[in-house]
Amino acid sequence: MAGIRACLLVAAAIAVANVAVAQTAAERREKLSNMIPKHEKYLGALAPDNLKKKRPAAPFDVTGTWFVDLSEGFSKFMFGPPYPEFIGQAKADFEEGQRMRAERKPYRDSIGQCFPAGIPMIMTRVWPIAMIQTPTVIFMVSNFNNAFRQIYIDGRDYSDPKTVIFTYNGESVGHFEKDTLVVNTRYIETYNHYIDTGIPLSEEFRVQERMKLLENGEVLEIEYVMTDPVNWKGEWHNTKRWLRVDHTDIGEVECLPDLNDNLPSTQAGKAGLQK
Repeated sequence: MAGIRACLLVAAAIAVANVAVAQTAAERREKLSNMIPKHEKYLGALAPDNLKKKRPAAPFDVTGTWFVDLSEGFSKFMFGPPYPEFIGQAKADFEEGQRMRAERKPYRDSIGQCFPAGIPMIMTRVWPIAMIQTPTVIFMVSNFNNAFRQIYIDGRDYSDPKTVIFTYNGESVGHFEKDTLVVNTRYIETYNHYIDTGIPLSEEFRVQERMKLLENGEVLEIEYVMTDPVNWKGEWHNTKRWLRVDHTDIGEVECLPDLNDNLPSTQAGKAGLQK
């Protein structure tokens, strides 16, 4: 009797396997369509058919590991001065942040509380950034909490603003103009997300980055043009540089609140969050 049961179980398993084989990959994906995120109008950046599309060759490749150039001083990681003319609540926040900085006190230390640094501050953390360029997308992974960013260069448009999810690094779409990669970023999360000493962002915040390789590919220069009509007038310009560091890799880094609880800056920073 046991032998008969075993035979029946084997037969059933074979039948199930045959049904699975009979279904195509497309049919199995369709069954999972409610679980798998999908672009309705274009291929994913790493889809083989997208990677193989004929397109002009990129004028340069940023693949490598980079470290922000702070050779002129540690404070160069900041995006000011010079600052734009702040308005509304941002003006009051900026002035309070400057006072706190003069007193060497932390203000709105959201990064110290494990909130993502986000655009633009993630680009100037004092950690290496690994960049991988393909014909369709540039991946960036910062060694600062392994923050992830992707710049689409496959010709796509932005996601629908009615359905897009705002993130701390936003959605970046780029294209080449001669020797410059022009990257525009929007849809940036604003919750506990600040620039420099507590300067807030609104959902109208936009960043354009103009990237160039200099000195035979040893230097990556990025000119930033930032706008936020809710918080300042006109454009806020900055230029930052990175150095290629070929003898460096990035590893896994996690930000855990309990590891930061003993730091004086994070204790004071808690009081300034969402102030």
